[in-house]
Amino acid sequence: MNIVDVVKWEVNTNELIHKFESDSLRLGSQLIVYPSQTALFVKGGVIADEFQSGTYTIKSENIPILGKLINIPFNSESPFKAEVWFVNQVSILDCKWGTANNIQIEDPKYKIIVPVRAYGQYGFSITSPRTFLESFVGNMSSFSTEKMIEYFKGIVISKLTSIISDKLSQDDVSVVNISSYVDELSQYSEMVLNKFFLKYGITLSNFTIMSISVKDDDESFKKLKEAKDIAAKISVVGTQNYKMERSFDVLDKAASNGGGIIGSSLELGAGLAVGTQVGHMASEHLNINPQSAPPFPVTLYYLAINGTQQGPYNFEQIKSMITANSVTPNVLVWKEGMAAWASLSSLSEFQAFFRQVPPPIPMI
Repeated sequence: MNIVDVVKWEVNTNELIHKFESDSLRLGSQLIVYPSQTALFVKGGVIADEFQSGTYTIKSENIPILGKLINIPFNSESPFKAEVWFVNQVSILDCKWGTANNIQIEDPKYKIIVPVRAYGQYGFSITSPRTFLESFVGNMSSFSTEKMIEYFKGIVISKLTSIISDKLSQDDVSVVNISSYVDELSQYSEMVLNKFFLKYGITLSNFTIMSISVKDDDESFKKLKEAKDIAAKISVVGTQNYKMERSFDVLDKAASNGGGIIGSSLELGAGLAVGTQVGHMASEHLNINPQSAPPFPVTLYYLAINGTQQGPYNFEQIKSMITANSVTPNVLVWKEGMAAWASLSSLSEFQAFFRQVPPPIPMI
């Protein structure tokens, strides 16, 4: 059995933890701890003491707990068994991470789930060797830097979905604008992840999202952009005007398909329903300003054509139907506020559009 006189481990960046391979220590041996290292004496799973960088002579006085644990003999030449663990505290930089699969992010503004991909890098260093050693010894078979980086990458990816979602929600930022928001996301991610890494005795540094993107041809992303376009349009023209414009679009489409004015009018009811639905959606989800002035009220008319109620129509539609001779002066009409149906020509707003016919020639 060879007595160990010097205990040391040469600094390298390939391992984060190294167990000194010897069971034959003695009092009076030298312990050499290089810069960016910490040495910990362990016996029976209990950490007896730790030493920062420097050169030490092992004595019972400087490791009193170890003496109690193993009952060090009075003869300093007698060997005793204890483990010496070296923890590498060199800063490990350029640790790359990336999402192998899409992470699903719900847009906070439009409530549409969009697949996002991201990659970046970070650095870390072990700032609490005792905590790090207690966290990993017994849980991992290897302490190579490469394996530890792979382990931490899994932690980063698993937590990144909730981190990005929370930050976008807090700042009310749409996924559409996510590529221009990487600096804020990087800073927030480092802050949140660092709290988790500290539990392992590790301090995270320079966490960077180098790229975060969504495929332009993804169907959910297309829906998201459409929702944003609708919101922008409604914010400019107002909810009521947007619904009316949608109604006119339906009317024009029906007319171009050969439905004629009456056929188009039938489509208009559906158009108004679509407009109303979009308006409700906009009011609930697209942050329409409730303090804006309400739109000017639109009067709607109903016609009785061939014994069937048709409509509703607005003023301009009725005017077009009169001009095209699609309705007669005697067709019955009703609008809100009227007690009963009346002839179209009896409404003052339409009288000017009917051709004036001279009265019958009197009999002489």
